[in-house]
Amino acid sequence: MNDRAGFRGRVWAPGGAPWVATFSIVAADPEAGIWGIGVQSKFLAVGAVVPWAEAGTGAVATQAWANVSYGPEGLALLRQGLSAEEVVARLVEADPDRDHRQLGVVDAQGRAAAYTGKACFEWAGHRVGPGYACQGNILAGPAVVDHMARAYEAARDRGLPMEERLIEALRAAQAEGGDRRGQQSAALLVVKPRGGYGGYNDRWLDLRVDDHPRPIEELDRLMRLHRLYFGTPDPARRVRLEGPVVEEVQRLLQATGYYDGPVTGQVDEATRQALRTFQLNENFEEREVGDEVIDGDVLDYLRSLARRQPAGGEAAT
Repeated sequence: MNDRAGFRGRVWAPGGAPWVATFSIVAADPEAGIWGIGVQSKFLAVGAVVPWAEAGTGAVATQAWANVSYGPEGLALLRQGLSAEEVVARLVEADPDRDHRQLGVVDAQGRAAAYTGKACFEWAGHRVGPGYACQGNILAGPAVVDHMARAYEAARDRGLPMEERLIEALRAAQAEGGDRRGQQSAALLVVKPRGGYGGYNDRWLDLRVDDHPRPIEELDRLMRLHRLYFGTPDPARRVRLEGPVVEEVQRLLQATGYYDGPVTGQVDEATRQALRTFQLNENFEEREVGDEVIDGDVLDYLRSLARRQPAGGEAAT
């Protein structure tokens, strides 16, 4: 079938809901205690439909004519100790519309399984590997999931964190044509025990790009912002505030409206207060490392913020 004519007018599922044409990956790193899902689709807010995960339990991706109940029901079955393969079988067997469904599951031990209904629009299929499952429908071809799987394995073997592995997999899938209809939304969900804000839940990373011309690139940007705000600072990235560095920081703080004093190259009280105000306003409390040092990632952010200011202008207040 050609790129569009083969399914034009047929992207609505039998029940009248739009078809969640999607490629996704579910993955687990049980030794690290991390489970995750990455997904992209020509569908508004795909992150509200496809990804479901729970630390210590597993992850489920439900798509095509998505049966959203697969998410909570699949996690409930995983909690009971069923394997990923058993969960897929149980969900599909109980569903009279199974031919229109697609899902991927990974369990607490990292065992993975997937299912693609025979009525899913071409190209549709999945690839299952150690600790992950890749699946997609209305794709440019089988190379989409093949390259997704290879990219995930390569990123894992390089020791990248889960969120970067998932982004690498999505990038590789898109590079092979991805969803034949185009791009619109993407999501990244990574869970680990007490991984959420304040340690009160397991959602280490829950990012969604609901409507964007390049959702994977935007998702990657948000992931890096998440790392900046919530990641652990690297002591090796600390920069001493002395000489030319202080002069640069003072100029940057001037450009962003935080400092109106002279550029002296000295860390005086006005400079300390301006830098402290900047870090508090930008939610970098966790990256404050004293009056004589600045976190390198915070300095990079300050540079980028200064570049975004209008020429000759000040930051909005």
